[in-house]
Amino acid sequence: MFDGDTDRAARLVGTPRFGGLLIVADHASNRVPDDIDLGIDAGLMREHIAYDIGVAAVAERMARKDGIAAFLGNVSRLVCDTNRHADDPAAIPERSDGRTIPGNVGIDREARLSRFHAPWHEALDRMLAEHPPMLTLILHSFTPQLASDPDSSRPWQCGLLYDRDARGARLAQPLLEADGLHVGDQLPYSGKDYNAVIARHFENEGRPYLYLEIRQDLIADAPGHDEWATRLSRICNEVALSLT
Repeated sequence: MFDGDTDRAARLVGTPRFGGLLIVADHASNRVPDDIDLGIDAGLMREHIAYDIGVAAVAERMARKDGIAAFLGNVSRLVCDTNRHADDPAAIPERSDGRTIPGNVGIDREARLSRFHAPWHEALDRMLAEHPPMLTLILHSFTPQLASDPDSSRPWQCGLLYDRDARGARLAQPLLEADGLHVGDQLPYSGKDYNAVIARHFENEGRPYLYLEIRQDLIADAPGHDEWATRLSRICNEVALSLT
């Protein structure tokens, strides 16, 4: 299903297992296919508007362990944001953190969504049905400072998100705080608003999940990747066992 084809909406690291841990990182890549021109400076593709900095490396390290697999987005969220509902204009954003994305203006949105959004969600549907995990970690990162809101800061080190089902968040919060972390509840975003993935694949199906955002400067280098991969492997195991 994921053979390295550059048009693929997702890539898989590791082998999904029944009763294992699945990591879902929909904003893991800043890749733009060759036939798409976003019309922005190339330097912006290394910033948070293009992808969730650090999450791919954390997920890949976690997926080195037996029983853990990572389902990773394979195009930039500026190309297609699979954590937005298909009818949300932000699924193919024309602006992001105050930046205009001119290459997304006036395009055939349905064609773009059919190429990336629908296949990504369909592949995740199949994986969850064929290899039901004990727990799914939905992994994101966030910037400490938005360019469009320079007077605000985001001091917490990680945020737990959820909509109706707070089971995973409630179990994980004391474990994260025991590591000395400042944990934001429903910060920096609310899982009630940015909930396309959890609504379709988890809450509506009753599947347990842990939705976590890590401040990107904490996972911007190899030591941070290793630290958080070790931490999350341990915490996810504890959460999963508590849910059984």
